[in-house]
Amino acid sequence: MGIKIVHPMAAVAMFALAATPAISDENANLVVNDEINITVRAAAPAHMENVSEVLSGWLFRADETQQFQMDDFDNPGMIWVDKAVASWGKAEGSEGKSCASCHDDPDSMAGVKAVYPKWNETAGELRTLELQINDCRENRMGAEPWKYTGGDMVNMTALIASVSRGMPVNVAIDGPVQSTWEQGKELYYTRTGQLEMSCANCHEDNYGNMIRADHLSQGQINGFPVYRLKNAKLNSVHSRFKGCVRDTRAETYKPGSAEFIALELYVASRGNGLSVEGPSVRN
Repeated sequence: MGIKIVHPMAAVAMFALAATPAISDENANLVVNDEINITVRAAAPAHMENVSEVLSGWLFRADETQQFQMDDFDNPGMIWVDKAVASWGKAEGSEGKSCASCHDDPDSMAGVKAVYPKWNETAGELRTLELQINDCRENRMGAEPWKYTGGDMVNMTALIASVSRGMPVNVAIDGPVQSTWEQGKELYYTRTGQLEMSCANCHEDNYGNMIRADHLSQGQINGFPVYRLKNAKLNSVHSRFKGCVRDTRAETYKPGSAEFIALELYVASRGNGLSVEGPSVRN
């Protein structure tokens, strides 16, 4: 489906789009530490209507950026993972418990990142990994919740992602989460802001093209949390959503809001079949 710009300011933003090869290297493969095979291209999930193949954002980065992610000693995001390892065993709160009190070592979390956001039957709600972490902190540890996009939270989600690297994303979209998934889909395709652009305008209609100096990807989130060279820190997916909405010159939602949770569910499901990569390295 083609872009139909309905606002003159959008024409200014999209003028910089220029055709380039769909990905930097069609034969590129990602293997981390010479042992973790990462699936960076896969057949699109059946629910995707306009894309036949899903592609990791890693494929759209320059060779030198790709190489950062191929070895944990070179991946700057692993510094924050190490910080989370220290937090994992630290007892906090009125119960005097740590993450390790219930879950042993972080490797016990292998596979968790691959299925979030996920319906929590006991609570009767859809939970992101951040919401689940804060539930554990408040109700099991008796500790204060972490800020949704704060450093401690992003570090911990990076640790939990790191032990699932190579596992296929498999986010459920049916049953009790279907209506939320539909809401997320609507948000993905709805034009917003003064530029009247949607997520799909960049990441579905124009992936593989250049917008100024940026090589547009499909906007897959299997690599989050992401270490961005731009700001030299780990970034959460809701922080990235916030930045994208801001770039359309729209009033954005808050991290942890119902809107961003729905959008995360939908976007995560678009990457079903790709591997968990976090913490990944991007521009």
